[in-house]
Amino acid sequence: MKLDQKLLAQIEADLGLNVPFVKGQKIRIKNCWHFSTDGNAVDAMFENDEDFIAGMNRVFVVVQGHNVVILAFSLMDTHLHFILYGTFEECNRFMHEYVRQTSWYISITHHESNKLDGVPIRHQPVEDDFYLKTVICYTVKNAPVGGIMFNALDYPWSSGPLYFKRPGHWSSPRWMDTMVAAGPMGIVQHRQALRTRKDAMASHGPRMVGALVFPGEYVAYEIVERIFKTCKGFNYFLSITREEDVDSRGGSISLLSIPMQEMRQHKNEVCLELFGAKSVKGLNTAQRFRLARTLRGRYNSSIKQIVRLCGLVYDEVKDLI
Repeated sequence: MKLDQKLLAQIEADLGLNVPFVKGQKIRIKNCWHFSTDGNAVDAMFENDEDFIAGMNRVFVVVQGHNVVILAFSLMDTHLHFILYGTFEECNRFMHEYVRQTSWYISITHHESNKLDGVPIRHQPVEDDFYLKTVICYTVKNAPVGGIMFNALDYPWSSGPLYFKRPGHWSSPRWMDTMVAAGPMGIVQHRQALRTRKDAMASHGPRMVGALVFPGEYVAYEIVERIFKTCKGFNYFLSITREEDVDSRGGSISLLSIPMQEMRQHKNEVCLELFGAKSVKGLNTAQRFRLARTLRGRYNSSIKQIVRLCGLVYDEVKDLI
């Protein structure tokens, strides 16, 4: 991602990139934020690869209208994580606009109106370099921690595959051979791929991986590499970062016994068996609670995962299932 010199100088100052490292001392930083949505609020934000591709491209489209710099992100099937640089007001506007456009996409594609209305959007200020490294690695590791069968640096719907890679050798299977251009795109093609009517998108000429905008176009991965300084430092924080280091509300890392995609299929099967319904959308609270207890009894998966799938509030039911 290309940054103009004035913005780059401001980032260097705010993130302490030019401050000499002193062992045992933390560097104070400012204008950096961890934003996320509540993973217990909906059963799914992204249901298939097409949804994820549209979601990735939506990041590129939305960030064009906001004065923010994306350092890291991860799109999970039930929630989002973004590490953003910028003023709180701009970062907050970006996050709310991304969720709004995602809700609109779900309405058009899956005919579920206003699905994300009221979804809690959380934020944390990132105030020192140690916590910044921790929260970036937490975001990158979110998929494998959530039971999704990917190496943290291979998960294709995140910024993980960007860091400390040789140009032209990105690690994600979605991004292999990405530096081979697919050919110039016309205005109509760009509009279709990015789901926007803005002609300006075509003039920017982002590198594409088929229908996917190459994430290096909108993630400042070079800045992240400077934050960690070396690949060794990056790998060290990947290995030591724990969920409780970022969000004490969720407790320790949930070690899921069954991947989320497989559990979603089991949920639909049990839902049909118990209530004759294909999904939880029409179930009342009592039925959702019964579904959750049945899933827990049959598959012994984590309570956190089951609560997400059934659309219940974790803090209200965690001690009852």
